[in-house]
Amino acid sequence: MAEIITLLTDFGTDDSYVGAIKGVILSINPDAAIIDISHQIPPQDIIAGAFVLSQAAPFFPKGTVHIAVVDPGVGGKRKPTLIETDRYFFVGPDNGIFSLALQNERIRQKIHLTNKDYFLGHISSTFHGRDIFSPVAAYLSIGIDPALFGKKIKTLTSLDVKKPSARNGKITGQIIHVDRFGNLITNIEEGLLKKILKNKIFEIIVGDSVIKKFARSYSYAKKDEPISLIGSSGLLEIAIRDKNASMELEIKRGDNIIVSAN
Repeated sequence: MAEIITLLTDFGTDDSYVGAIKGVILSINPDAAIIDISHQIPPQDIIAGAFVLSQAAPFFPKGTVHIAVVDPGVGGKRKPTLIETDRYFFVGPDNGIFSLALQNERIRQKIHLTNKDYFLGHISSTFHGRDIFSPVAAYLSIGIDPALFGKKIKTLTSLDVKKPSARNGKITGQIIHVDRFGNLITNIEEGLLKKILKNKIFEIIVGDSVIKKFARSYSYAKKDEPISLIGSSGLLEIAIRDKNASMELEIKRGDNIIVSAN
């Protein structure tokens, strides 16, 4: 029986949406421990939601139910889904929101949520987070068999997230996330850096900037100095101490970077 349910949405906290979701869950399972991963995902930004979920989900206990609702296609053709892995349950729209989190999971089954016995009585065409995903997660948390929620499906929608490429001692990557501090997180893992550059000193070309300093942490940078470092995600980051690197360097998610030995 899982009693931890996490929430990740783009709803913000100014409106009633998050409160309504929690109310539905607690009406079904008053003992549920509801944990907010984030409600500040930029509106309709599925990629940002997928990244944030992937960074938080693995740190929860086995059996946790993860609800993720960044759902610009709500009420349309995208399927409401439940994914069971060896460790977790993921509940939300089949629009790629779970793509990154599932990369390190062994999937047991994928279910298209169709059994209205486990939905709210009235289903709004604009709020499946409240009317479908929340009750399903709550029923999961009290031990209802996942197979009862709908029909098994074979495929899921995946996000088109590019992987870095390496050639002639250079790595071409991409900015895949900008956090609230303006730090630029790339898709280049620490292991790939070591494999290709073999611990050599390197520089990064991004936009009109060349970044030559690699630091252990933000505190090793001088004020206003652009640096690179390996962040808590295990990915290469670009930062400027006490400033927003995205704004200062005029770099955004999706921009390419080139890493090469100095």
